[in-house]
Amino acid sequence: METLSYLGQGFGVALSPYNLITALIGTLIGTVVGLLPGLGPINGVALLIPVAFALGLPPESALILLAAVYLGCEYGGRISSILLNIPGEASTVMTTLDGYPMARNGLAGVALSLSAWSSFIGAFIATCGMVLFAPLLAKWAIAFGPAEYFVLMVFAIVALGGLAGDRPLKTLLAALLGLFLSSVGIDANSGVYRFTFDNIHVSDGIQFVVLVLGLFSVSEILLLLEKTHHGHKMVEASGRMLFNVKEAASVAVVNVRCGLLGFIMGVLPGAGATLASAVAYMTEKKLAGDSGKFGKGDLRGLAAPETAIGASACGALVPMLTLGVPGSGTTAVMIGALSLYNITPGPLLFQEQPNIVWGLIASLFIANVMLIILNVPMVRVFTRILSVPNWALVPGIAIITAIGVYAVHATTFDLFLMVAIGILGYLLRKLDFPLSPLLLGFILGGLMEQNLRRALSISNGELGILWSSPITLGTWALVALMLGLPLYRAWRKRTRRAREAVADAA
Repeated sequence: METLSYLGQGFGVALSPYNLITALIGTLIGTVVGLLPGLGPINGVALLIPVAFALGLPPESALILLAAVYLGCEYGGRISSILLNIPGEASTVMTTLDGYPMARNGLAGVALSLSAWSSFIGAFIATCGMVLFAPLLAKWAIAFGPAEYFVLMVFAIVALGGLAGDRPLKTLLAALLGLFLSSVGIDANSGVYRFTFDNIHVSDGIQFVVLVLGLFSVSEILLLLEKTHHGHKMVEASGRMLFNVKEAASVAVVNVRCGLLGFIMGVLPGAGATLASAVAYMTEKKLAGDSGKFGKGDLRGLAAPETAIGASACGALVPMLTLGVPGSGTTAVMIGALSLYNITPGPLLFQEQPNIVWGLIASLFIANVMLIILNVPMVRVFTRILSVPNWALVPGIAIITAIGVYAVHATTFDLFLMVAIGILGYLLRKLDFPLSPLLLGFILGGLMEQNLRRALSISNGELGILWSSPITLGTWALVALMLGLPLYRAWRKRTRRAREAVADAA
């Protein structure tokens, strides 16, 4: 009852006209920022912090604005992923796997509206979880140390191959290539230059924006040019812009399951929406088995990552508010915003300034309703992108891509590197190598290295720390299971073929 009373006070704060307008502005800005490839929620929130402070917004209004931008970016990131196969940010990489094939099949409107609905369900589940379980889950998240995170990320990489269907080897090779690319640059501990070939421009590593836009945007441009040259028809959106009740019902269980999973992953500090979307997608692919058409436009393959992204975005606020520990890169920026107001997040924040905490939680409900109301009617506008002819679409994508990359360091080297990566991505796609595992390996590679170093520092170099807790032992067991899945499938396929050969001979 006390929790409901505090939540009622929070709605009193969030429903004030001033804060309602603030949340609406934040959702609009976030959607636009998320739509632009390469920016993402971290940049969107970081850009608005000085604006909020300069305008003299009170702390609760500033936090509501930043949270609305955060959620809006998560919504907006799916648009370019589905329509153009260009992830708006790292977490929407998994959305491209089935969202883009749906757009290619003329179901762009259905994909956009269903993804918005899934994200709304995920965020709603996670926000309810914040209200009910925030303190308890924050204590549970402390149990995950560097060793547990390292093993969890090993599981994520290995699971890509285990659940890759008929391409486990190519999937694992792509993930390993991503891990290799993540090691380029100066070693943070020793200061040694790794794989830089004496080029100062890559001394701080390959930038994520350069890699993701090269792999997806440039390679997609090359494919569009190839298809235009060979006379392929343009992609067209069907007349139906919204999902129907049957389609929503078919993914209802997926929404609930991935909403809970995404919330739990979001609560883990550092896990973030990228890992949550990958684990959710791979879990649903495994559960679907032979009945699924994942990678070819399966509704479950679209709903799973989008639900997990929405849930993890809200879940990441739990450790920030209860422990003062950022649950993601964006919440780390938000902690910096709180420091401008001399507010220290942590357990005492719930007692000393409940209006800020519960006002933020209540605003998450409101912002999600605003986003679903804004995004669903805009589906028809978004799908107009598909009606743009290739001769105009290709230069437009190229210009946006070049601006996004040049804005990172303002160097032409990044543009040339992006083109080189794009050519590599084009060749990999022609050889039927999946690009998403490569990008996921790149994203997780740096985090894996950091957590491995921290774990070994804690244990004075003893590798035993990597299997010293029940969590690590359980995760290693899952790793072994994922490694055995391709072998089991191959054995089962050979057995079936042998039986068929015997039957035919008889």
